[in-house]
Formats: sequence, C-alpha cells, structure tokens
Amino acid sequence: MNDEKLKIVLAVLSGIIFSLVFILLAFILPISPSKTPQKTMNTGLQKLSKAYKESQLNRPPEEQKH
Repeated sequence: MNDEKLKIVLAVLSGIIFSLVFILLAFILPISPSKTPQKTMNTGLQKLSKAYKESQLNRPPEEQKH
C-alpha cells in the first residue's frame, strides 16, 4: 500500500473512532440532570403526621393522649 493511501485510511478510521467516542458519550452522559420523582410515600406520611399532631393540639386537655 502507498504511504498516501495508508495515511488517508488511518485518518478516516481515526476520525470515525473519534466521532463514535463522542456519540457514545452523548448517550451515556445526559445533558440535563435527571429528575428524581417525589417520594409520595414520605410526603403522604408527613401530611398524616402533621394532621394527627394538629388534631391532638385542638382537642381539650382531658381528651389528649399522652
């Protein structure tokens, strides 16, 4: 093979490999941060706990549990 052809083939192959690396990185590393879903169980339990505490505060003292 000629040196000219070898240089062209190596340049093309290195360009393809270089572009494939960036294409793979684009799929692996997302641009925007991933959004984590809200923990509905924790927020639901917190609402119930808050409602229970408020109901205990609104009761007369003799009905409150200790």
